[in-house]
Amino acid sequence: MSRINENFLKLPGSYLFSTVGRKVREYQEANPDKRIIRLGIGDVTLPLPPAVIGALHAAVDEMSVQDTFRGYAPDLGYEFLRSAIAEHDFKSRGVDISIEEVFVSDGAKSDSANIQEIFSADAKIAVCDPVYPVYVDSNVMAGRTGIYDIAAGRWSNVIYMPCTAENGFIPDLPQQVPDLIYLCFPNNPTGAALKKEQLQNWVDYANRNKAVIVFDAAYEAYISQADVPHSIYECEGAKTCAVELRSFSKNAGFTGTRLAYTIVPKELVVDGVALCGLWARRHGTKFNGAPYIIQKAGEAVYSEEGKKQVAEMVGYYMNNAKVILDGLKAAGYTVSGGVDSPYVWLKTPKGMGSWEFFDYLLEQANVVGTPGAGFGPSGEGYFRLTGFGSYDNTAEAIERIRRLV
Repeated sequence: MSRINENFLKLPGSYLFSTVGRKVREYQEANPDKRIIRLGIGDVTLPLPPAVIGALHAAVDEMSVQDTFRGYAPDLGYEFLRSAIAEHDFKSRGVDISIEEVFVSDGAKSDSANIQEIFSADAKIAVCDPVYPVYVDSNVMAGRTGIYDIAAGRWSNVIYMPCTAENGFIPDLPQQVPDLIYLCFPNNPTGAALKKEQLQNWVDYANRNKAVIVFDAAYEAYISQADVPHSIYECEGAKTCAVELRSFSKNAGFTGTRLAYTIVPKELVVDGVALCGLWARRHGTKFNGAPYIIQKAGEAVYSEEGKKQVAEMVGYYMNNAKVILDGLKAAGYTVSGGVDSPYVWLKTPKGMGSWEFFDYLLEQANVVGTPGAGFGPSGEGYFRLTGFGSYDNTAEAIERIRRLV
């Protein structure tokens, strides 16, 4: 008789953004005359950069010719893209990453969920709180997280590292030593960023305790401050304790075309096993490679035209974040983020709960954000807005919110 993986039944409710989508859909169906502005899910709205579109067209044309047609992609990624990544994202910043340490995939979300597979089933994980839900949910599916306390919103076998206003939304080093540490900086959802000295502390802690850091750098393109590192490998000793996740989604608009990569250094060894080779084995077994046309589009991001166009795109979204940040401050809200990140994190007014404020904004201003409680217990009483909308919609949304005060 077939049986299911009972760990999936432990997942509480639906995925956060599925719940947001359902509530918005139900409201829209009941109020078809209302124009809803969505600043909740971190999906981009600008079209792909011209250099990327040109590369896509050229690659599609190649696929129509016998001599240039491509079938299965190399499972670890085409050398032309892996070389461009190593050169432009790392060597240009003084970090020596070889192409053998670059693993191309279809999304940082996928990699952040899949990376846990190469670690033991009893590995103890530590996560920031609030946290990007995939880090926890993928470990729930693997059976690592223990029992869920509905009232507390916590798993018994997860080390939660609170990120609150009191610590500037930067977690303290955990007293209970984990095996895996998930860090996302610039942070989703709070928008906080780590200075190099702060990140070095985490690297030193991981090396001392033989822990592995899964460092999600999906938003590194939005860093504006000089003392905020773009890669964990800018810290001394990081290659012996850290895996880094990167994405083309938020910097170059690839949310609909799907492209990302993970760095696993050769020096990273656990239980006498090099994780670089282990991840390559897992990757080659379960993944057939990102499409050739998408990888050619990714390569175009590193061209001179591509770099300029991507910088303009990032600047556009960061201007939106500034509009949100400045507008909410002027309206009397307590806000953070929006400097090294496209996310603005605000304290809900008048003691409202996160979901209560979600309903309030949706019904009174027809604006959609994301309830902080959906990211973990320390997110209760907070709310996330994103700079990924259009400028006109962003400005109108903030004006609508200001009129509620």
